[in-house]
Amino acid sequence: MIPSQRALFDLPREVAYLNCAYIGPMLAEAVEVGRAALARKARPWTIRPADFHDQTEELRPLFARVIGADAEGVALVPSASYAIATAAQNLPLGHGRTIVVPAEQFPSNLYPWRAAAAAAGAEVVTAAPGPDLTAALLAAIDSRTAVVACAHCRWTDGALVDLARVGAAARAVGAALVLDLTQSAGALPFDAAGVRPDFVAAAAYKWLLGPYATGFLWVAPHRRDGRPLEQTWLGRAGSENFARLIDYRDDHRAGARRFDMGEAPNFALLPALRVGLERILAWDVEAIQATLAARTGEIAARAAGLGLAASDPSLRAGHFLGLRFPAPPPPDLPDRLAAAQVHVSLRGDTLRVTPHLYNDDEDVERLIEALAAAL
Repeated sequence: MIPSQRALFDLPREVAYLNCAYIGPMLAEAVEVGRAALARKARPWTIRPADFHDQTEELRPLFARVIGADAEGVALVPSASYAIATAAQNLPLGHGRTIVVPAEQFPSNLYPWRAAAAAAGAEVVTAAPGPDLTAALLAAIDSRTAVVACAHCRWTDGALVDLARVGAAARAVGAALVLDLTQSAGALPFDAAGVRPDFVAAAAYKWLLGPYATGFLWVAPHRRDGRPLEQTWLGRAGSENFARLIDYRDDHRAGARRFDMGEAPNFALLPALRVGLERILAWDVEAIQATLAARTGEIAARAAGLGLAASDPSLRAGHFLGLRFPAPPPPDLPDRLAAAQVHVSLRGDTLRVTPHLYNDDEDVERLIEALAAAL
């Protein structure tokens, strides 16, 4: 169990921030590193040509370690939607084929598939709603399935997907598996080698504790010769030689680097992102999950005394807690709680409570007290 890491964050004592699934706060050290990195743009002569490659190459193995994958498959992207659009562009669809998604999928992993399906005469099939996402997805996969697109846990309440089982079912019918790990990477253990996805997306501003507009795409080895969304000069072989950039090349750099977004070596943001990744790896993702599961379990037990119900712990990720009400909650409940400096999210009729290592016992007390006063 990891003790509270509140001292590493700029969180006032009077604020109980239990909303990491909304936006994860950056480490105080990352903010300072980011300030220094942004200041370099005021003195551009300090930015060396080598920096265009070095910063991205330092980040690839860090994210690869977070998800149990190889660094050669890592590309840098600005968002999950960018990554999913890249996947959709590189997976063949045909008339009558289906893309299977779970109910209440986050839009970033739905809209690209709707567009791809419309262009190919395919269909997006939504699995049946319910708490057991794994069973619902397995029931929806059949011989028509070309793609299964889902997350490791549902963004509204943390409902889990057994990705090893879903991945095996997808491969059995020749379908690709595309994952959005934005709400799990860095907090929930994941093993790419065991799950065997085709594409993995993750925005970094939540559980990876990075800046907004940063993220990653991991691409399986057999998909790395695909077509990127952008034709960037940095993605081409020989791009490290600035003096010969007009020796135009059709071949790409090795691995998944061709899928990097334009201006991937963001000099202001990447140093701060690196701090977050290194800290997560030092804490260890399994230890983070165990610690947060204990925290959400405690909150669930306390909330039950207020008449709020949580889903079965075996069916949800430990870093997520969705609290449901015996009657529809007041729509202004998050505002009432925020007035008491307690920050959570309302998603549908579910109060989403998502702590991280910066939370402590006092935050839990403040949450329960504020809920009791607001209900």
